[in-house]
Amino acid sequence: MDASQYKDYVLILLFMKYVSDRYAGDSRALLTVPAGGGFADMVAAKNDKEIGDKINKIIARLADANEQLKGAINLADFNDEEKLGKGKEMVDRLTKLVAIFESIDFGRNGAEGDDLLGDAYEHLMRHFATESGKSKQ
Repeated sequence: MDASQYKDYVLILLFMKYVSDRYAGDSRALLTVPAGGGFADMVAAKNDKEIGDKINKIIARLADANEQLKGAINLADFNDEEKLGKGKEMVDRLTKLVAIFESIDFGRNGAEGDDLLGDAYEHLMRHFATESGKSKQ
């Protein structure tokens, strides 16, 4: 898969992890993380033969609970065999990808007004632009 396509998957998982860590269970949060619509649900789907479909449904639950996210976070198909492989290859690839974000804890960052997500997004965009040959750097 081209780096410019892979970034769509990585950025969605990054967003899901961040939102789940920061806002799950917080009634005053800007976003609602519904039951079955958080990063922990993705972790639970690791190594499942239906992981791609399950991740799509988890993302859809978050988008359904937050109107402003519809059409923004549910663009990448985590069940796309052409991009992610078939069978065990897809399961392994998505399991490893979820595991990368599993060890990060955005909830522990207590800085007010932090732009951790923005900084991570910019870093990843630079990395993927460079990898895909679309950067001048």
